Amino acid sequence: MLDQLAKTSLRTTANLSMQIPFDNSYARLGEPFSRAHEPVPVAAPSLLMLNDALATQLGLPIPWLRSDEGIAALAGNQLLPGSEPVSTAYAGHQFGTFNPQLGDGRAVLLGEIVGKDGRRFDIQLKGSGRTPWSRGGDGRSPLGPVIREYIVSEAMAALGVPTTRALAAVRSGEQVIREYAEQGAVLTRIASSHLRVGTLQYFAAREDTVSVERIALHALQRHFPDHAESDNPALDLLQQVIGAQAKLIARWQLLGFVHGVMNTDNMLLCGETVDYGPCAFMENFDPATVFSSIDHQGRYAYQNQPAIAHWNLARLAETLLPLIDQDSEKALELATTAIQSFPKLFEQAHREGLAAKLGIAQLKDEDTPLVNELFEALQADQTDFTLSFRYLTEQGFPSNPQTSIDELFTPGVRLLEWLPKWMQRLEKETVDPEQRQQDMLIANPVFIPRNHLVQRAISAAEDGDDSVFARILARVAEPFTYDSADQDLASPAQAQERVLRTFCGT
Repeated sequence: MLDQLAKTSLRTTANLSMQIPFDNSYARLGEPFSRAHEPVPVAAPSLLMLNDALATQLGLPIPWLRSDEGIAALAGNQLLPGSEPVSTAYAGHQFGTFNPQLGDGRAVLLGEIVGKDGRRFDIQLKGSGRTPWSRGGDGRSPLGPVIREYIVSEAMAALGVPTTRALAAVRSGEQVIREYAEQGAVLTRIASSHLRVGTLQYFAAREDTVSVERIALHALQRHFPDHAESDNPALDLLQQVIGAQAKLIARWQLLGFVHGVMNTDNMLLCGETVDYGPCAFMENFDPATVFSSIDHQGRYAYQNQPAIAHWNLARLAETLLPLIDQDSEKALELATTAIQSFPKLFEQAHREGLAAKLGIAQLKDEDTPLVNELFEALQADQTDFTLSFRYLTEQGFPSNPQTSIDELFTPGVRLLEWLPKWMQRLEKETVDPEQRQQDMLIANPVFIPRNHLVQRAISAAEDGDDSVFARILARVAEPFTYDSADQDLASPAQAQERVLRTFCGT
């Protein structure tokens, strides 16, 4: 208690000069959906990184955010006028086991603002201290996970993947104890919302159908407003979330992204990627790739992500059954039909994305052997997933090289054997080869946030050098345009640099 009072005394009470037009629709729902809770101040906040472009999009003045007053607000040491901070309730299946009460254990939703494009966004502080849901944790975040989430989420945004965003990272001036003492930090996260499959599970587990319905309608109105007047809102919400997740997981697979902890509390109803804990991008292609230090059985391996998403969505359907139809058999029938649409929707999205990566207007059934042979070749050669497709981009119109690919990549024997078959298939395409290459360039990045680069940024920042973080962040924000000056940021890890296991920040 004394410690808490000491922390609270750190909060500055002066009136803030900045006025943000908050419109806190979720906080207005009140309990039991969330609990009013203020972030716990930190000892000595200092700005680590600010996302100027995102701040501009949100209509937030950059000079103020960089001021002492702004940094204090980003650290949780000052509350912005109009903010109604809450920590939200949710449950979740974690590695297949249901936990009926999780909630924001180290995050506070400051409020919602409407951006210049008319979209509504949550502003959340992550690592902002204990909450009513902390379950004995300290509610803080080490510096490393904050940098990882910042880099990877911004890279995902640049790659065109629906994702939460990082507005700012602030050093706390405090230590966080995990396996050893680490520097602490607070991340300001932006999301279309933080409503999760686990949000609905929380109330369904308590047989609180009224609250399930309120959340379902809230989510439908916020994320899928065209369906807000549906005759069957719960079924429409299920169908819309299924479609959004099918497209999202397809994007992950096409980029070799491994989330690492696909629990139902980490699946947002809006279809954005959230919680970049033990995540990483695969380098050598191997469908069984796992990075999470706690995923001992490979539940969330790269190859399992579509099936896990399907399983998670079935759990969502279970929460909505009482709302879909009063007749339980009819509700089950309708929900089952919706859930069974996921594999086809995923396959369609994946096929369209893969066609773009291969420079083919439309992949047909007769192309399946060619595609299968490609992935078999990549696995046999153990070549880099990202650069293999960038290599194909160069080969699609070799007289107009966009990357000094020889600096970065040597194709394997099996890929070279496959190449003539692909070139023969391209002869059937009617698109001009130069245009085809331009289209492939925006489907096949050359820069991704490789695990060893993220670790390099973290290690340097822990030693007080933030320039590595800034350089890597700037590079992954422009993932499709090669610059030979950044060859080291496009190259796969050397053997001694490989980071094969990643960790969450709790």
